[in-house]
Amino acid sequence: MKNIRCNSFLRGVCFASFFVNVIYFFIFVFVVFPPKNEIPNFEKSSGMYPVKNDRLISEKEFTVGLPPVPEFTQCEKVNDDEKFDCFPRGIVTQNLCENRGCCWSAVSNKVGSVPPCYYPRNYTLYKYENITSTDAGTVGYMKNVHLSPYPEDIQCLRIDINYETDSRVHVKIYDPIQTRFEPPFPYVPKVKGYSRNPLYEVKTDKNKIGFTVVRKSSKKAIFDSLGVGGFTFANQFLQLSAKLSTKFIYGLGQHRNDFLLSTDWYTRTLFNRDQTPAEDMNLYGSHPFFLGVEEGGDSFGVFLLNSNAMDVILQPSPAVTYRTIGGILNFYIFLGPTPEEVIQQYTEVVGKPMLPPYWSLGFHLCRWGYNSLENTKTIMEKNLAAGIPLDVQWNDIDYMEDRKDLLYDKKNFAGLSKFVDDLHEQGMHYVVIIDPGISNVEAPGTYFPYDDAVAMDVLVKNNTGDILLGKVWNTETTAFLDFFNPDIVDYWKNSILRQQKEQFKYDGLWIDMNEPSDAPNGSIYGCPDDVLEHPPYVPSVSGGQLSVNTICMTAKHTSGNHYNLHNLYSLAEGIVTNYAISQVTGKRPFIISRATFSGQGKYTGTWGGDNISTWKEMARSIPYILNSNLFGMPLSGEDICGFQKETTVALCQRWMQLGAFYPFSRNHNSINEKPQDPVSLGPDVVNSSLKALTIRYTLLPYLYTLFWLAHINGDTVARPLFFEFPSDVKTYDVSTQFLWGPALHIIPVLTEGATKVDAYIPKGRWFDYYTGNEIISKGERIRLPAPLDTIPLLLRGGYVISTQEPALNTVISRNKNMGLLIIPNEKNEAKGFLFWDDGDLIDPYEKNEYNFLEFYLTENKVINKVVKCNYIEQTNLGNVDIFGVKTTVNSVMINNVNWKNFKYLPDSKKLIIEDLNIDMCQTFVIQWT
Repeated sequence: MKNIRCNSFLRGVCFASFFVNVIYFFIFVFVVFPPKNEIPNFEKSSGMYPVKNDRLISEKEFTVGLPPVPEFTQCEKVNDDEKFDCFPRGIVTQNLCENRGCCWSAVSNKVGSVPPCYYPRNYTLYKYENITSTDAGTVGYMKNVHLSPYPEDIQCLRIDINYETDSRVHVKIYDPIQTRFEPPFPYVPKVKGYSRNPLYEVKTDKNKIGFTVVRKSSKKAIFDSLGVGGFTFANQFLQLSAKLSTKFIYGLGQHRNDFLLSTDWYTRTLFNRDQTPAEDMNLYGSHPFFLGVEEGGDSFGVFLLNSNAMDVILQPSPAVTYRTIGGILNFYIFLGPTPEEVIQQYTEVVGKPMLPPYWSLGFHLCRWGYNSLENTKTIMEKNLAAGIPLDVQWNDIDYMEDRKDLLYDKKNFAGLSKFVDDLHEQGMHYVVIIDPGISNVEAPGTYFPYDDAVAMDVLVKNNTGDILLGKVWNTETTAFLDFFNPDIVDYWKNSILRQQKEQFKYDGLWIDMNEPSDAPNGSIYGCPDDVLEHPPYVPSVSGGQLSVNTICMTAKHTSGNHYNLHNLYSLAEGIVTNYAISQVTGKRPFIISRATFSGQGKYTGTWGGDNISTWKEMARSIPYILNSNLFGMPLSGEDICGFQKETTVALCQRWMQLGAFYPFSRNHNSINEKPQDPVSLGPDVVNSSLKALTIRYTLLPYLYTLFWLAHINGDTVARPLFFEFPSDVKTYDVSTQFLWGPALHIIPVLTEGATKVDAYIPKGRWFDYYTGNEIISKGERIRLPAPLDTIPLLLRGGYVISTQEPALNTVISRNKNMGLLIIPNEKNEAKGFLFWDDGDLIDPYEKNEYNFLEFYLTENKVINKVVKCNYIEQTNLGNVDIFGVKTTVNSVMINNVNWKNFKYLPDSKKLIIEDLNIDMCQTFVIQWT
């Protein structure tokens, strides 16, 4: 029947031969030879006329069967590294293998090794019927010629290849007859026009299914699926494999592994799961994006815009295989050529990161287990008294009344509203947790969140149309908010507004358990036994089934089944929460989310979930924040000192040093463990925390500027070494060190008891942050001192870093003078930037209420360039530190006037100019001789 339906569609398109001839004339004149300066619109062009030898495909040609058993010559010359798995699930035998038309060899049947059943050369389930190319791209049509092992092969496929920009090609493979699910967000803006000078060319071949993207400059095929066996497009199993130009692959999150991914038959499963971080498990987020770096530094990125559960397999050839269980194959491929440019191009598609409020870049303190407002205040005040800089106090679910959203415990947290007001008076802020699960057992009229949700019909339903019930934190059962329902916007905004007016005025929200998490595995009544709950192929998800620790795949949202929307749930919540907070507070939203999907960095930050207090977990946190930056979510961090299990003084001492340089810096732990705030762990942790956090607060203007550049350009904030040194292959597997932007090199101690650390220092001129001493590296490992209270930090030559005198919180520090660290390169040159605004304004760029300054060093002269100065509060420069001044300084001139307040340190060769008090929005020149 499927064959007949597909053929009937084709017959319907060409109702009579007359119309066929008219259509062919149209295609010939306007598609093959489009009018000059007119851009073909592939979205609107019908193009649904597969032809063969100038005639319609006959119904007979749609009769399909199993692929034939391969001939020996198709199998014998396939190298082990290039064997693509033809039997990814179940126990395979030679008979079962060959019944699929695949090759068999007596090798290990172990998962993660060379597959014994693999695709032969020239294996195909589809055949091109028509390919039309123009300067703007290609449109092709395929018909199904052999059955796959999976039900419901899609018999007619269309491929659109669009040259969207010079550095981005868009390849979309889909059913042109029947609409299939596509993620409603992230919203990708339509591109007007097409690239006339792309960095790539895309090759197709009418005799081979697939496509190849070639970098013009190197002639390398960076993503080559042309003729690679295994392309499948069934209703619930889509597969595409491609050979890659490099084995240096990063991304495909969220997982707990090395930053550099293994290509040794390694599977990454993408399906959001409430899963304690563990090796090789699918965790809270799904990001089907990877970055490839070729030796020499040329880089590329591949993003599959598909939200269904999937496996992504990397193998040694090197090659990648995608297996997803729904939707379409919708690829965006980015040509860079630098790693940073790849991320910029990726965030143009999924959305550039949000600009966080300035105060949110300070230090945060939280614990699940304060249990009362009095305990919260006591711990916070002890840390403030010890001098620990602190901007944000948090409360976990123990602040809630019976763990119910949008209500607080009026007994144990009596006086919460005054406490929050007092925090605001001190210049501090307050954040609380909220979950997407709403308690549903209260008497009608007694719990407004559920009453309003029912009245507005914004709850997730089960397959029968009733409200789906599960269990999260509240005492009995839980209903789940449908963040895909248009009415949820008003519901969520009104609920937050009511809580702020009637209870307390928090400054940000922590959205948790939003995979979504559900303890009963599906619902309290289980899930139906159907193909959504038990698809023909289940990716390698933790728990073995899709509905483990989450709601049923058959659950119904306004936009469709949870099967398709699961990985998008947290993104939908993030979008709605971002809007609601901005509307209620009138200020820039601050939101931290556990679950994430591609594009979520535009709306929320994230943290790494329920990590464990071990040295290994501390080390694993670095790949996590680097990956988050790759995915366009720079506001990221881990629970400092670990969430689960009891930390130690030695571990927390080093972890507080590292955590002071997470983009999002928060100490937080579980109710079952002892307190681990700095004061509770004693003087060693206090001293280390104070030293590291003082540096963080000193460098906040630089960090904030990096976030601005991320927001405007799509840059990373925390970045791996190879982003700045892409031609240095030795940097490619460094995942124990990282950079803030281009200029600050952070080298944490990750081994207990160590007081020295061996670090790879790329070629260049570097300076010790603490001493100012110069380090010249040829690109080598160098041993650095690391006393127990100190994290090694290096400043990179060639940059100017903005600073500010630190204080207990950012409201106080923002009233103090700014500073500049001038770090010369080998040519005695440096440059840097400063973005500055009020720190809370929504859309400062659109409202044109900000300052942007540039700073330049040339030989012995520092100048500023005022690009924009529309932020009304005066920003003054108080001091300038210049590193690497090799000769004694006798005089300093400020705008041609002698300046007496300076000192030259001959041991470190550092010049310090003090007490300036210069308006930074006025042009200045600083010289010395």
